[in-house]
Amino acid sequence: MKPFVVLLLLRFALPTLPAPGQTPRADSLRLLLQTQPRADTTRVRRLRRLAQELSAADAPQATKLSRAALSLARQLHDAVGEGQALLSLANLHRRQADYGPARAYAEEALRLFARRADRRSQGKAWLQLSLIDDMQGNPAPALAAALKGLPLAEKAGDAQTKTRLQTAIGSIYGQMGNYDEALPMLQATLRSGQQTGDYQLVLSALNDIGSSYQKLKKWPQALVYYQRALQLSRQLGDPLGEAGNETGLAEVYGLQGNQAQALAHGLRARQLVRATHDNYNLPSVELMIARAYVLAHRPDSALALARHALLLSQRTRSNDNIRNAGDILAQAYAQRGNFAQAYRYRNLQMAYNDTLSGEDTQRRTSALRYDYELDKKQSQIALLTKTRQLQIQTNARQRQQLYGLLAGLGGVVLVAGLLLRNIFLKQRANRHLNEKNVQIAAHRDDLDRTLTELQATQNQLVQREKMASLGELTAGVAHEMQNPLNFVTNFADLSVELVAELAEALAAEPLSAGGKPGIEQLLQDLTQNQAKIHHHGRRADRIVKSMLEHSRTSSGQREPTDLNALAEEYLRLAYHGWRAKNKDFNAKLTTDFAPRLGLVQAVPQDLSRVLLNLLTNAFYAVAAKSKQVGEAYHPEVCVQTRRLKNTVQVRVRDNGNGIPGDVRAKIFQPFFTTKPSGEGTGLGLSLSYDIVTKGHGGTLTVESQEGEYTEFTIGLPTGPESRA
Repeated sequence: MKPFVVLLLLRFALPTLPAPGQTPRADSLRLLLQTQPRADTTRVRRLRRLAQELSAADAPQATKLSRAALSLARQLHDAVGEGQALLSLANLHRRQADYGPARAYAEEALRLFARRADRRSQGKAWLQLSLIDDMQGNPAPALAAALKGLPLAEKAGDAQTKTRLQTAIGSIYGQMGNYDEALPMLQATLRSGQQTGDYQLVLSALNDIGSSYQKLKKWPQALVYYQRALQLSRQLGDPLGEAGNETGLAEVYGLQGNQAQALAHGLRARQLVRATHDNYNLPSVELMIARAYVLAHRPDSALALARHALLLSQRTRSNDNIRNAGDILAQAYAQRGNFAQAYRYRNLQMAYNDTLSGEDTQRRTSALRYDYELDKKQSQIALLTKTRQLQIQTNARQRQQLYGLLAGLGGVVLVAGLLLRNIFLKQRANRHLNEKNVQIAAHRDDLDRTLTELQATQNQLVQREKMASLGELTAGVAHEMQNPLNFVTNFADLSVELVAELAEALAAEPLSAGGKPGIEQLLQDLTQNQAKIHHHGRRADRIVKSMLEHSRTSSGQREPTDLNALAEEYLRLAYHGWRAKNKDFNAKLTTDFAPRLGLVQAVPQDLSRVLLNLLTNAFYAVAAKSKQVGEAYHPEVCVQTRRLKNTVQVRVRDNGNGIPGDVRAKIFQPFFTTKPSGEGTGLGLSLSYDIVTKGHGGTLTVESQEGEYTEFTIGLPTGPESRA
């Protein structure tokens, strides 16, 4: 499984590569390169990004573009662009199993980044070199490169490169059989990928953990991790990862003796490899299928596949595949009875075993790990030593400062004694002064409170006087208007009768045929005019009576009032009064009274006028809507009381047509009405507003939604102001 592990690492060694074929981004980059040929650093970046877009679909073209980016970056002395182009070329040659140029480009990039002291990029270059050695089956140099890059990534704060280097180290340990160190590192990589959402990292970790459990012969655990990895690779649309995990499952099933499942997964892996033209991994898949044929005692099929895989592996110098091919060929020839060839290929396998996992390799990798840990400990020791030296210097300075402080402390104590004496004397004087200030403040507050009460009383007296004067004036004007209005309506009635008598008299007289229709029309117009005079006279009479009602003064004497009982009484009174005028009217009456409302200081005669007016308006609104909508509408009027912190509220709500927004601000103005001409005087809500706000110091507000509801809220204070 090693080749697939390495190529899974390649998926995140550089940014994720696009799927094969043309992409909108590639087309856009081509257009920009054609229309903007200026040779600058922006062109270098565009060439490199286009090469990255094409790397999976057209590796030769991507290599050509990366070389162009490298050449232009060198002409412009663009060190950053040059380093990125070198890393891109190293990656492209490695993907094509062209390891010589890949190593040369990576080493050149490393030297460039070292001159610039760019730790982050040096870590990425070491990661490239580690992967090149690992793909060639050289675990010791691969581990050495990864261990050199790891501290650089840590110091640069490059968490992504650090995690990938740790993954590479864990993979190398797993290939060499050092599972005690490999599995914890791979599990940590898996958790990191899941936390950051790096699914390629998760996929690689799952595959590596499954491979480690496979080599430990823990088949259930290996199958679980391979199956999780296979499912994730399918979700990501990653045929490379899917082929790798199909191969892993085939090997585990084969080692368990389940040859049917082994062949099924193996053939699926070969199909994926061929579909993606993955010539590098084709030998691994063929060797896995060949091993299944050996276990099934089909040596001829195994020999054909293993020989082809050995030839491809020797071309790409894949030591791990060469070792596996030798093992399979030795077993296949032994099954055929050709022990000479079996011996030959067994020797080949043993030679590569020593290269990959021999004692010398194990010793070298252990030494590298020891040197890395030793360097890390020495760095920590050096840091602790430097910290200790700084602490010693700091302590010395602090002692010198302490001696100076002690020298000055004696003088400070003497001065402090004198200051304390002065402070004591000042504090005693301040205490007496504060006591006087408290007494003065209390007296001032009493005076302010008395002045506020006097001003409030004065304002109320002035307002009452104004209202009384206005009421007297209004009453006088209304009385003076009453008699002329009576004469107008009476004479209008008399004129109607006279016109009727005139019509009868004319009917008895002979008239010309041409003059009679004109006279009859004049009589009819005269009758209609008198009727209109009578109608508007009656309307003026109602307005005068409302003015008299508006000007009527009550005793103004407040007394404890049960608002719940008052509201319920006038709800019934208003309802029955409305039904007396409208026999077919019915409505649902709803009450929601606060059980502990208590008694409120108010003028009950005035509040009853307010409630009666609001309830009458509510019944008018629901009756009007009932005529418009018909039987589908259910009229409802609700009265609710509530006690708040310093206020009691009475709410009158109906589900009528509501009040338009542009009208809502005017409804408390005198003589303004929303009812049709002749049906309202416009004084009811004005009178109610004055009674609540000026007579009781409360509030009267309205909320409404056109076509849905209207709700009036009376707010009466329960604090000291309610008793004024």
